[in-house]
Amino acid sequence: MRIWKQLLLSIVVLFAGLCLWIFVSADAARSLVGMGVPARLVGLIQPAAIDGQKTAQSDNPARNGQGNQGAGQGQAGGQAGGQRATLVAVRPVVTATVNDRLTAIGSGVAIQSVVVMPQATGTIDEILVKAGQKVTKGQVLARLDDDEQLIERDKAQVALRSAVEKAASYKNLQSVTRLDALDAQIAEEAAKLALSTAQLNLKRRDIVAPIDGVAGIVPANVGDNVTTQTSIVTLDDRSEILVDFYAPERFITQIETGASFEATSVSRPGQVFKGVIDSVDNRVDAASRTVRIRGRIDNPTDLLRAGMSFQVAMRFAGESYPAVDPLSVQWDAEGAFVWKVTDSKAQKVRVSVIQRNPDTVLVQAALKPDDRIVTEGLQRVREGQPVRIQGEPQRVAEAATR
Repeated sequence: MRIWKQLLLSIVVLFAGLCLWIFVSADAARSLVGMGVPARLVGLIQPAAIDGQKTAQSDNPARNGQGNQGAGQGQAGGQAGGQRATLVAVRPVVTATVNDRLTAIGSGVAIQSVVVMPQATGTIDEILVKAGQKVTKGQVLARLDDDEQLIERDKAQVALRSAVEKAASYKNLQSVTRLDALDAQIAEEAAKLALSTAQLNLKRRDIVAPIDGVAGIVPANVGDNVTTQTSIVTLDDRSEILVDFYAPERFITQIETGASFEATSVSRPGQVFKGVIDSVDNRVDAASRTVRIRGRIDNPTDLLRAGMSFQVAMRFAGESYPAVDPLSVQWDAEGAFVWKVTDSKAQKVRVSVIQRNPDTVLVQAALKPDDRIVTEGLQRVREGQPVRIQGEPQRVAEAATR
């Protein structure tokens, strides 16, 4: 079937359906007349509906006027309704502090820590220290074989006695030249130095503690052949623990040497250790924008050990800002703002967000504590529009509207 025939058939079907709708429903005839369709054309299909409508209009002229008047009043009422107070929920502005607390994770180190190594090469003959033992400075920790050094010492002692006797005899003899006496005296001094060297080499066969501290696990064993690079034992002076941690760049001006801090350790839950800042690094790390801080904690009871992790906390005066509900902050093309309720009317206040927290947003704005900020009903609020606060009496909003 050609397209024009299909269009003609569709038009005929639609017209037949329209005529059927008008014939069945009197409201359809009136609706079409109201839409501008000539009443005479509609009357050809449904004459009763058109005649009834004309009769009703002629019999009730007053009702027509009242209807027009009611429509005008309704329109005026609609215009007045735009100024009705909008129902909103508010929360007061509070004051919160930012940059008042620093928390960081730090690592503890002993105030002194030494890896003890031999000063000579040899075989370990004896180990005199155990792990966890407290030692004092100068205490012998281990000994190397010293047979060769004992022989060298004895030989030096014999040489010294010979040099002393020769020098004494040359001094008393008149037949000895002055030069020979001087050579004998020099030989005596050299023998003394040789004896001192032999005694020093013998002394170095003892491995002694360079500091007071607590010994760690001894990795060496008796019979091991060691060198000057072999670790014998590690000593830690734990009378004080140094805690190294990193602070953000913004705290640099507030952290000073001697300031106090608190630290807690995973190994000692519930215990808080007091400490003071020992030193502040002289530069900021360019990658992390942090500065290294070193604190010092007294450890008289030896509860803390090197290598422990600490959670460090410091408190500062900080800076105070108005804090509002996160739901109240709105955005437009000019930036962030909030709606403040003043004398039951909405006022837009521009804000600059300083810090976002889960329950509050710190802002910089012309806000005072207890100012009422809209948190619900924001979509219907306009500048200068009357608002009614949820929970307040209705007459307050009505008085503001008047």
